[in-house]
Amino acid sequence: MTKKVLVPIADGTEEIEAICIIDVLRRAGADVIVASVDELQIIASRGVRIIADKLITECIGETYDLIALPGGMPGAEHLRDSDVLIALLKQHIEQGRYYGAICASPVVVLQYHGFLQSQSATAHPQFAGQLDNPAAIESRVVVDGHCITSRGPGTAIEFALKSVEILYHEKKAGDIAMSMVV
Repeated sequence: MTKKVLVPIADGTEEIEAICIIDVLRRAGADVIVASVDELQIIASRGVRIIADKLITECIGETYDLIALPGGMPGAEHLRDSDVLIALLKQHIEQGRYYGAICASPVVVLQYHGFLQSQSATAHPQFAGQLDNPAAIESRVVVDGHCITSRGPGTAIEFALKSVEILYHEKKAGDIAMSMVV
């Protein structure tokens, strides 16, 4: 069964994180929708231009199996400030669906809007100290309930593979990792 994944992006998004999530989940067969909270074309944190599939406003009313937020600054702040994205996340979380964030986004977006509550989580070392529950901040990828978090660009493939494992199964994640020589 095809899983539907939303990857929101914005000017300043960390490109490695965004592309790893998109690429690995598409390798798994997921229908990955890249939606910008800004314009269709964004300039990522290191100057890479990324063209989204659609604007976040076009995602209203859609249901996703996972919403995965890349980090990067000021990308995470732009995601945090998108009323449409936050409304989508709120509804998604209330429905008991999976959501995740990497790098700055666990703190800047999820915790800021109360989407972490008491869950264990991790984040980029520059932000991890701000987590309300620091129990797992040294972990590379943390899954607590329906929330998946990870530390940064260097853990993006692990985050994406864990997402594949959760949405599909461990064997599929292992097969993808093997084919990618991870």
